[in-house]
Amino acid sequence: MNRAALLLGSNKGDSQSILKIAVAALSSLATPQSKMVLSSVYESEPWGFDAERWFLNMAIIMETPMSARELLGEILEIESRLGRVRDKSQNSDSMEVRSVYQSREIDIDIILFNDEIINEESLIVPHPRMHLRRFVLEPIVQIAPDYIHPVFNLPLYTLLEKCKDTSVVRRH
Repeated sequence: MNRAALLLGSNKGDSQSILKIAVAALSSLATPQSKMVLSSVYESEPWGFDAERWFLNMAIIMETPMSARELLGEILEIESRLGRVRDKSQNSDSMEVRSVYQSREIDIDIILFNDEIINEESLIVPHPRMHLRRFVLEPIVQIAPDYIHPVFNLPLYTLLEKCKDTSVVRRH
């Protein structure tokens, strides 16, 4: 079995309902009889761009029989079903800054996958900027504070303590 840490975000449409639907869809990808661990929903100001609405974010820890690449394929399908339209040049997990930050119905990122380090064009794990973003760290630390980041070899709670991001993140 594989352990995946995901971050979900939405600031377009009925974000609360979209997150609930996304969680239900993701639960079908989890190992049968395993328990998905969900963080609280957090409200956070947009990061890297101006938007009319703040984001609702939450983290999930799940066990899955899928590989990281298989999981990414399923996540992209879920995002598409929930109304996400990706610009052809947009790749949220890529180190290359090709995407323009924008409002969206749903965004689901693989933040961590076991203790693997994956560096491919379409998938980079751990997420390359997670340690710089309070809106990623707050929800994931709530449910997995001792998860060790495979690159920094530090628990996530330590990354949150060291995070210099001053953007507002609060429980919704």
